[in-house]
Amino acid sequence: MSEKKMTSSRRHHLKSLVLSIAKGILEKECAQVKVDKENYMSENCPPLSLPGSTQELQELCKKLHQQIDKVDEERYDLEAKVGKANKEIEDLKIKVVDLQGKFKKPALKKVRMSADAMLQALLGSKHKVSMDLRANLKQVKKEVKEESAEQVGDWRKNIEDKAGMDGRKKMFESEA
Repeated sequence: MSEKKMTSSRRHHLKSLVLSIAKGILEKECAQVKVDKENYMSENCPPLSLPGSTQELQELCKKLHQQIDKVDEERYDLEAKVGKANKEIEDLKIKVVDLQGKFKKPALKKVRMSADAMLQALLGSKHKVSMDLRANLKQVKKEVKEESAEQVGDWRKNIEDKAGMDGRKKMFESEA
């Protein structure tokens, strides 16, 4: 089933409708935030009446400091909760990515490095490990083939010798 493409004027009209609806919703939210703020302030912060004597002013200051300390403690607790929740969210995101297995492997650059330099990079400069890889290789002695003189001779004789199962067996034993 093929879908018809929307004309640009129709798309523009729909986009402007969506934007106008969103603008109305945002204005309502701003008005609600103002009302909520005024209600909170009227509940928690009564109008300030300045007393005339110094004693009463000092008591008012002490009371205000206690309220400030209480609000700071609440703010600190809430920040700690938010930080903990954010860390947990990050951990869960990492787990989701791990479970999906959609890692993009970076393109690795080819690095020419000796085994000694690699070990030093892995273990750090404190450890002095030298690894001579060629010393661990198996020594192979080159055998001078004496058959080379024979092979120059009659080639039919070699084929007849190697024919049949006995010849195959000899051929494998001589090579091994």
